[in-house]
Formats: sequence, C-alpha cells, structure tokens
Amino acid sequence: MELLRELLDLQHRHGHLSDQHLEDLAQRRGVPRYRIEGLVSFYTHFRRTPPRQRQIAVCRDVVCRMHGCGTLLADLQQLAETDDELEIVEVSCLGRCDHAPAVSVDDRPAGPAASATNLLANDTVPWRTAQADSEWQADPYDSADDRYSTLRRLATDQPTLAETCITSLNDAGLRGMGGAGFPTGRKWSLVAGESSDTKFVICNADESEPGTFKDRVLLATLPHLVIEGMVLAGLTIGAEQGIIFLRHEYSVEQQVLQDAIQDATARGILGPDAAGSGRAFEIEIFVSPGGYILGEETALLEALEDRRGEPRNKPPYPGQVGLHGKPTLINNVETFALSVPIIARGADWWAGQGAENFSGLKFVSISGDINQPGVYEIPVGTTVAELIEQAGGVPGGAAVKAFLPGGASSKFLPSDRLNTPLDFDAIAAAGSMLGTGAVIVITEGHNLFDLATNLVRFFRNESCGKCVPCRIGSHHAVGLLESVADGSADPDVLKELPELGHTLEQTSICGLGQVALIPVLSMLEHFPDEVSGT
Repeated sequence: MELLRELLDLQHRHGHLSDQHLEDLAQRRGVPRYRIEGLVSFYTHFRRTPPRQRQIAVCRDVVCRMHGCGTLLADLQQLAETDDELEIVEVSCLGRCDHAPAVSVDDRPAGPAASATNLLANDTVPWRTAQADSEWQADPYDSADDRYSTLRRLATDQPTLAETCITSLNDAGLRGMGGAGFPTGRKWSLVAGESSDTKFVICNADESEPGTFKDRVLLATLPHLVIEGMVLAGLTIGAEQGIIFLRHEYSVEQQVLQDAIQDATARGILGPDAAGSGRAFEIEIFVSPGGYILGEETALLEALEDRRGEPRNKPPYPGQVGLHGKPTLINNVETFALSVPIIARGADWWAGQGAENFSGLKFVSISGDINQPGVYEIPVGTTVAELIEQAGGVPGGAAVKAFLPGGASSKFLPSDRLNTPLDFDAIAAAGSMLGTGAVIVITEGHNLFDLATNLVRFFRNESCGKCVPCRIGSHHAVGLLESVADGSADPDVLKELPELGHTLEQTSICGLGQVALIPVLSMLEHFPDEVSGT
C-alpha cells in the first residue's frame, strides 16, 4: 500500500500527477514506470492534468438523478464556459444520497445545492457531520468514559475472550452487513482456526453503491464501536494489525476516525498492550484511490498490495489467504459496530431487539422520494412501509410506485410489497435482497426504465474490466437500453437481456458482473409498460 499512498500524497501536494512526478517515483522506488502507469490509469481518483482553481463534482447516479442532478450539472457547465478557473465534472455516487443532488467542492462534501449560482456564491461550503447528535440503541455505553469497557473486561483472558466473542456472535446469528450476509461468528471462528503467526483485521469502509450511506453515518457517530469491534476481532483471531479501508470521498468522516483512533491510543485500547491484553493491536486508515469495485473484498486486498483493484478468483478465501498471503478477517463498518453490543449484552438481548418473530437491530439508509432521508436504526422485521413512515413519508403524500430494498444491486419491487419485513430471508422471499440495507423509494411520475438504465450504466462504468463477459456484456446492455430510449431501436431488442444477464451471472468473477443487469431485468419483470417506446 506504500506505492499507492505515495501517489495519493503526490497528488494531494501537487493537484495532479505529472510525467515527471511518476518518473521520479519510479526511480526512487526502483519500480518500473509501466507498473506505476498501470496503477494511475486504473484508479479513478488519480488525475494527470493540473486542476483548475476550483472543481465541483456532481453525482450522476440514481438518487441524484431523481433530484435534478442533470439540471444542476448543465447549469454549472454553462457557468464554467465563462470561467476559466472553474472545472465541472460528473462522478459516480458520492455516498451522500441523503443530500441529493450530492456535490463536492475541491473534494470536500458540499451538501445539496439549491442552484448553481447558490453553490458558486460560497467561498467555502460547510458540511455538518450527518446525524452527529443521534443516540443509537446499539451503543452499550451511557457516556464517553464508559467506552471500551467490554473490551477491557474480556481482554485479560485470551481464551475466554475468543470463546465469548465467537459464541455470542453465533448465538445471536449476526450476519455480515456489507451485502453478502455471511455469518459473522463463523467467519471469526474460521480465521481464528488458521495457523499463522501473522493475521490481519480489515474494516471495509468503502461503501460506494448508489443509495448506500449507512456506514458513513456510523463512522461519524459510532467510531468507538468500530474500533472496539476491530480490537475484539483482532484478539479473537490472533491479529496485531487492523486497517480501515476508507473511500476517499469520506474526508469528513476520516477526521472523525483519526480523532477516535488517537483517543483509543491515549486510553491504551490500541498499542503494544491493547486494552491490557498483553498483546499488540494497532489500527491505521488507508484511503481508497477510488472505484466501486474496491468494495469487493479481494479487489480491496489487491489495492492494499499496490496492485490494480481487480477481484481474485476464490477459493482461496481471504480468511485463508488474504493480505500478503496471510489469513485476513474482513467485515464492514456496521458488522464491527454491532458486534460490540452483542458481545457486551448477549444473544438474548439481541433477540429481544427485533420485531415480532425477528431478532436484532439493523441500520438502514433510506433515500429517494422521502421527506426525511437518512440512516435509521430499526428492529429487524420492521416493514418497508413502516420505515417510510418513520422517515416522514413521501413528499406530498404521493403514491409509491416501486422501491429498491437493498441498494443499486437489488431488484426493483412493486408497491404491493411495501409490507415486506426488512430481513435477509423475508426480502429474498419477496423477490429481492436486503443487500447493503439501502432503501430507495420511487413515487409515481418517475420513469423506471430511465432509472434502471442509469443503474446498469453505473455498473458498466464501474466494471474493472477483468472479466470479458462483464466488460463487454455490460457495455452491450447499456447500448441496447440507450438505443431504445432514444428511439433508434425497437424495444424487442431488450429480449436479449435475460440471456445476457444469465451469462454475466454465471461467468463473472465477482458480484458486480453478477448483478449488473438485475435492475433492468427486475424492472422489465414488474413494470414492462415503463419501457420507452411502448
């Protein structure tokens, strides 16, 4: 990760990466120039030309499209025509769908923009940490002084700590909250059972899927639980090093994390005698050089090893052969945060937090056509309709037309399934998936064909290109969709998509290619009349 870190540092200092910068780095590191060029050309955050004095990035993805990002972008581009110091770019999801249309100014979040002129009128655009005053039931501590007491209580007895953590997580049935839903206790147990003197714990904080921003809010409000969960995991599996892999768009949250890590170090939670355990554990932050694909755990590992972030074939899995070939435990932000109250309070407490016949708590982001978009802590089993009501309902009391229950990679569902509980199995039974826990609400008046095309275009743009079916298939699918939208092709050409989607699902190495066509296929299933030209 040192090579990528140096490239990021160079760009931060100079604003871009010139030929001379790369040549000097190659000479200094003794690395072939082509290898450095390969990294710079792959990662989206790097740029080869000097930036203008001010750069404004506008999100182009589904929730921001619903909220007028196209108009804002066009207005800004028109203003830039007469301002040589202003650069306007459209970008993939900024992770701030609760403030759509989301924009950033000089790589700093700027919140929703009422208009282009309003945005440009501010020399600096403040950003208040989202939901900073929230009180979460999942936080087992009444005050800052009480933080890390669960870890301190268990840390002095290593065998008991590992057994307590794994048993509690298994009994609670906690599943990974990054989308895959793998049982957390089982994952910790598998990595703990690997025989190696060196192991790693990685927190995947690279959520980059449109509609998904819950981990961002958790990093801003519960960083101590993320840190404590990582230390508990490290002591359980026998690791001494933790890494938080953070998307570069989360600069505000990065500062919160850095402050929390410093506080944990000052308390003795991190360091050579972590929480009095007699074992070392440290946490560092690695800032992603950009790209949705890095949310895939093996692509993330490739980036940490200074390679292009292309997913690995599995098996072996990271728990066996991970970072630098060593056993590596990877969980996302929410999973680490929720592990702490489960270990602190027990599986019975966790079971009691769910709605009737369900168990546990869930953090869910909700955006789209909603009065109070944001992150909500809900009992598992809360229905989509109940969540919408909790979030203030829809603007003007409009009728809900469709919703995505689990972010951009989940299937559209019609409004007659709004009473589906937000639970892995219940959402699957309704025909979609809980995924990243990101509900996107769409009311009447939106063209679902347009929104589905936008989602497929996102996956096309974010494909790493390693798999031929994904690289070529997603591009072909977008071409078909756009040709139907502009009237140059008959809607019958869309009959190719189910077979193409099946091919991508069966032959793509990672989840991106496997779900790339799901938005449009589910739209065609439930809303065939939405297709442009029919």
